[in-house]
Order: sequence, then structure tokens, then C-alpha cells
Amino acid sequence: MITIKGLSKSFGELSVLENINTEIKEGEVISIIGPSGCGKSTFLRCINLLETPTTGEISVDGQNILAKNADVSGLRQKMGMVFQSFNLFSHLMIIENLMLGPVNLLKIPKQQAYEEGMRFLEMVGLKSKVYAFPDELSGGQKQRAAIARTLAMKPEIVLFDEPTSALDPTMVSEVLGVIRKLASNGLTMMIVTHEMKFARDVSSRVFYMDEKGIYEEGSPEQIFDHPQKIKTRAFIKKIFAFEYEAAGRGFDLYELNAKIEEFLKKQMFTERQIMNVQLVCEEILLGILLQAFPRAVVSLLVEYSDLNGEVTIQASFDGEVYDLLKAEENTISLAIINTYAKKMSTENREGRNTVTIII
Repeated sequence: MITIKGLSKSFGELSVLENINTEIKEGEVISIIGPSGCGKSTFLRCINLLETPTTGEISVDGQNILAKNADVSGLRQKMGMVFQSFNLFSHLMIIENLMLGPVNLLKIPKQQAYEEGMRFLEMVGLKSKVYAFPDELSGGQKQRAAIARTLAMKPEIVLFDEPTSALDPTMVSEVLGVIRKLASNGLTMMIVTHEMKFARDVSSRVFYMDEKGIYEEGSPEQIFDHPQKIKTRAFIKKIFAFEYEAAGRGFDLYELNAKIEEFLKKQMFTERQIMNVQLVCEEILLGILLQAFPRAVVSLLVEYSDLNGEVTIQASFDGEVYDLLKAEENTISLAIINTYAKKMSTENREGRNTVTIII
């Protein structure tokens, strides 16, 4: 469907993309992930010529859209685009927003455009908002309307540029739900996203972008579970884990709890789930380990598994062999931890104790 060869993009002396080569096949859902500023959005905008590539070729259905005689507007109509901002016309009703492109660009009769627009709005769950104006909709509803407007143009592929980044976390799931539905219907899509669980679930391929190009690509399982390259591994670990060092009993518990909250909110955890993890971390540190070893420096690792939804808490410190499961003074703290833990284990290897709790 789309073949990209030697794509590069510079803004003056600033090189953003260099020599990208890839192919997108019909029916694929490709998620594009990577650190901020690595060129993900620029890559997407180059594909439909919102940004003009500095060098390279982009062929859509065998036609090079960068050729001088290319029918750019015709080829661009094959590619729908959903932006971070909704870009709805505030003075038009939602159904009018959907009808505008089909009537003026595709030359579809108004009645047909209306009927098709109604069908697309029903598809995204907005049948009751047909005659509403954009300012009367929530952020999630606006984005769903923007997706329906894009579908009304009957594109062969839809490009999503961080479609949930401007939304309140409570509205993210409704937009992702619509995109999941489109994926299950076989629509070809490329999605720039920071929603890793979504990327894993919905994608046929994942592009990890870094160093001005596609640094590593593969199936969701390969990229998220078995990344081959150093920067990919570092990025994935940063997303799904965070580390904290508790230096003795005087460590800042408020700081730790804030970091746990920040980390787990990114994984779409509820407030109750976050509080449960915070409580387990507090009991393992203050209730057990730093009671027995008040001057110990405990390295705390909190990991989230996108595969099974489990949180693993691992606390390790140097010292004599210590089996917290057998220490009588730990009875109350262990009882609290066991309320939430699926599994708990301890080990001592080469003078370093490690406690592992799976929630």
C-alpha cells in the first residue's frame, strides 16, 4: 500500500529524519512509539505531505506522491489524518462537520453524505450528538467526532498523531475503544501513541523510533518483551518500571508515594489500585526491612507487566541472610501485605537480600 524509500527531513540545519525505509501493507495496524522529540509526528506528517520530505520517495498504491506530476490531493484523500487537537469547525454542528468534506471534495450528494455521516457517528457512539456543536462535547467526544469525520472521507489508511494526548485520562479509554474497533474491522492504520498497553494489544507491528529513524521494528511481543537493541530496551524499561532508593529510615515516604502515583497513573491504574501498591511498599520498607536494618540502603524496583497486569515490587539490600517470612516481628506487616499479594519470596545471593512481591 505505502512504500517509503530513503525518507529524510530537515528543518534548516536541523536533521529530524534520516534515510527511513519501510513498507505498510493493507490491513496492518502500526504503532509508532519512542521518546519525545524523536520525529514520530514529523514522520507521520511527511507521509501525507503536511510536511514536505527533504529527500526520498513515498509511493501510495505504486504512485510516487513526491513526483512533480503527482495528483497529491487525490492521493492524499486516500490517507485520513486524526490530530492531537480536534480541529472541528466550532460554528458547525457535528453532522455538518462530517458532511463538509464528502460534499465539497468527494462531490457526494448532501442526503447521501448525511446518511453516511449518521452511520459513522453511530459507529463512534455519538448518535445522540448529531446536532450538537463542538463546544457542547467533552474532549473525548470531540476526538471521536474527529475520527468519524475522517472516516466519512473513506480513506484507505488513517494516520493518528497522538490522538489521546490532549485528553483527560478519564476520556482516553473511550477514544482508544473506537480505534480498537476500527482495527478489528481491518482498517489500515498508523498510530503515534504513548499508550503502551494499547499499542501492544492493537498492533500488528510496532516501530520504535530513535536516532532519526526507525531504530527497531517488530511484533508487539518482540518490541515489548524481547527488544533487541539497547535504546529500545532502555525505553521499554523506563515505561514499565521505576527505581527508588530508600537510604535508611529517614527516606522521604511522601516522595516515594508521589513517584508511585505518577508511574501507575501512566498505566491507567485507579486510585484504589495505586493506594494498594503504596501501602505494600510502605509496609515492606518501614514495617519490615528498615525495622530490622535501620541503616540499610534499600533499592526498590516497581515493575508493571503489560502482559498480565501484575505489579512486581522488588526490594534489595546488602546484609546478613534475612528471611522476612519467618521473623515473628513481621506478623502485622506481613498480614497487610498478604491482603494484596499474589506471591511473595525472599532470597540471599552473594550477600544481597532480595524480597519480591507480586500484586
